[in-house]
Amino acid sequence: MPVVRRLSRYVLGQWLKIFLLAGLGLPVVSVLVYITDRLSRLLDRELDAAAIVKVALYAIPGNTAIMIPAAALFATVFTVGPLAKNSEITAAKASGVSFYRLVAPILMAATLAAVLSFWVSEIAPQATARQLELEKERFNRNQSTRYDFSYLADDGWTYSIRYLDTGKELMRSVLLEHAGRAKGYPNLAITADSARWNDSTHRWRLETGAYHVLGDSLALATVRFQGLELANFNEEPQSLLSEPKRPEEMTYRELERFIGTVKRSGNNVDKLTVELAVKLALPAACLVIALFGAPLAMSNPRAGAAWGIAVSLGTTVVYLLLINLSKAVGASGLVDPTLSAWIPNGIFLAL
Repeated sequence: MPVVRRLSRYVLGQWLKIFLLAGLGLPVVSVLVYITDRLSRLLDRELDAAAIVKVALYAIPGNTAIMIPAAALFATVFTVGPLAKNSEITAAKASGVSFYRLVAPILMAATLAAVLSFWVSEIAPQATARQLELEKERFNRNQSTRYDFSYLADDGWTYSIRYLDTGKELMRSVLLEHAGRAKGYPNLAITADSARWNDSTHRWRLETGAYHVLGDSLALATVRFQGLELANFNEEPQSLLSEPKRPEEMTYRELERFIGTVKRSGNNVDKLTVELAVKLALPAACLVIALFGAPLAMSNPRAGAAWGIAVSLGTTVVYLLLINLSKAVGASGLVDPTLSAWIPNGIFLAL
């Protein structure tokens, strides 16, 4: 047992060193390629050197979440490969240690890497949003006003707002609408001259307006009010200021809630559902790809580092291509969106 423990610590130590090196290096390389590819566009948008460096720094978390599975593969291949080349695996088997027991620490570490990948993907959206602002792909959230916009909220409510000032926490010309989708369920419309944010209740207080209960062709009832607070009208001023987020700017829970809102509005959510499933499938790839890479690293034990690099890069490219293909297939509706996101993992697990 002491020999097995020392062997496990040795294998795990080798894996962790390579994983950390690849986990830090691959995202940096990916970001450098991205910046190089978009450099002319960034310069055309009058970004100076300091702003471009900030874009690169904010791009790292998102790229890290994507590259952690690749780092797990690199670590697995470059740990198991040298063991096979130096006949250490043969020596371990002669001592009664099976290959499965030898790679068990690697699989445990890959499972932890999957958790790390999901965690990084949850904290990356804020950095990604800031990156897009710096690239001028969307307006800067430092702005405090917004004009003539609509906002699709939870529970089927739609807000139409003429003017929003987050500094003063004030709205002008507000219209709230809720469509009745079931038979006998009326449509609701609330109009107000203005609304102010109430810090004590964390809701908007509508001022001077009317509450309309609408039938198919006429108003069933109208109630006028001087002040009204609705439990559902509780989006904070800054969240209303923001443009609709892209899937990569949302955490898992945010994207899940957004899908529910879009679905209630009657729109197709296949593309968003694939993105949601990928947020779980990509971290899980750390374990699947380690199961795939460990025996593959032994297929040519006499090969050197070039073989390991070729295997790792080739597998990473194929996996990312399959992920992009599965997104397209799932978004088109040809395959169930959730199932489509897990197909690449299924293929590598079967192999």
